[in-house]
Amino acid sequence: MNRTISRRSVLKGFAQGGIGLLLLKNGLSARTYAANEKVNVAHVGCGGRGAELIGSFANAATIVAMCDVNKSKAQRVFEQFPNVPKFEDFRKMLDEKAKEIDAVVVATPDHIHAVASAAAMRAGKHVYTEKPLTRLVQEARVLRELAKKQKVATSMGNQGTGAGPYRRAMELIQNGALGPIKAVYVWNDQGGQGQKQAPEGEQKVPPYLNWDLWLGPTRERPFNTKWMNWGFWRDFGTAQLGNWASHTANLAFRAMKVDSLWYADPATKPLIKVEAKVDAINRLGFSRWEHVQWHIPARGDLPPITFHWVNGGGASPARAQIEEAMGRELDWGDKGEKKWKDWAGTLIVGGEGKIYATGHNATFTMLPEDKFKDVQQKEPEKLERSQGHERDWLIACKGGKPAWANYDFAGPLTEHNMLGNVATQFDGVLEFDPLECKILNNADADKALRYEYRQGWSL
Repeated sequence: MNRTISRRSVLKGFAQGGIGLLLLKNGLSARTYAANEKVNVAHVGCGGRGAELIGSFANAATIVAMCDVNKSKAQRVFEQFPNVPKFEDFRKMLDEKAKEIDAVVVATPDHIHAVASAAAMRAGKHVYTEKPLTRLVQEARVLRELAKKQKVATSMGNQGTGAGPYRRAMELIQNGALGPIKAVYVWNDQGGQGQKQAPEGEQKVPPYLNWDLWLGPTRERPFNTKWMNWGFWRDFGTAQLGNWASHTANLAFRAMKVDSLWYADPATKPLIKVEAKVDAINRLGFSRWEHVQWHIPARGDLPPITFHWVNGGGASPARAQIEEAMGRELDWGDKGEKKWKDWAGTLIVGGEGKIYATGHNATFTMLPEDKFKDVQQKEPEKLERSQGHERDWLIACKGGKPAWANYDFAGPLTEHNMLGNVATQFDGVLEFDPLECKILNNADADKALRYEYRQGWSL
């Protein structure tokens, strides 16, 4: 085969829509060539969730590079792929292996998602980023705009998007099976840790860890193992609004076309109002319980609606609202069968019925069950079916349809959720302009949409 048309340029060209059926010397089309070959993928973050994703992609793609700053966490996977080049710094990996990499999978702690994904896209690579897409509102905006500029295939890792019941539920909601939607409740039983003090004292950095690279764009600080529990701290994590709302709010956000506000006619001046009740404002870590409300304006012919996020056992009044709407108690290990059956979920309340979806939105129940017992709930009847969440992205990398969780959708969903994390740090109602990515009525809250990266790091 004539290699003057490089494999990677063909893949990139398909994603840009700029390469047609280029004919190769053997008579095959470039489109056929790309479709029959695996995508060359590099992985940033190879322990924990990263290891799981490597397992997911190993058979469907060719792994050509791996990167992790923590050799201890990545050791098992590194040993499974002894011949794959290993790196600590994703920037060095992208420089040295640029010609071999088609796409990058990012599965690091939340504070690295944006800088790693942006670096990959600036290098012309397709990107799959684990949820949440970013730690901050403004980071999600930058990634969405950069993906559009670079014309690369993208996806966020909220796997329920690929489930047949997720798409069927969306179909039923938009077809009016529930009647007019009146309210949306999204919840998780696990609140934050309520830290009031940063870790004190400096410890010796273990030999397997590159602490400077682990910190990435965040401010420098002495090493302390407590920082490694990164999900507890706002500088590094996003708590359950990032960890779980990325999954659990997914169905309602899409079905109710909330993402359309990010693409609205500027003349309509859409404005999202968000407010939060918490046990105590905590800007170091996360509150032990929270009730966040987004007041969503009209979208086309869809009327205004309120989204509720209820998180942590202390949010008792808001939890009672969900239980009243559902017609039964929630089992958070303290009621009902006490088996945590309802520890995460979504309740979408309509005038004619309700949908209760589980934490990943991958299964759902229509309520009242007797009324909807004959409704098919397995697969969508008209919407396209997924080939599998990760595979949908690989297909997009080779010029197929964009993945459903691409940044055009995942960006607004992430901005919406991370706006909730901003609201938990301030009293009162915040007014957010989704077109301009600004909070209009609170300058301090507007500053919290972004972060001042330390020298040497940028988007």
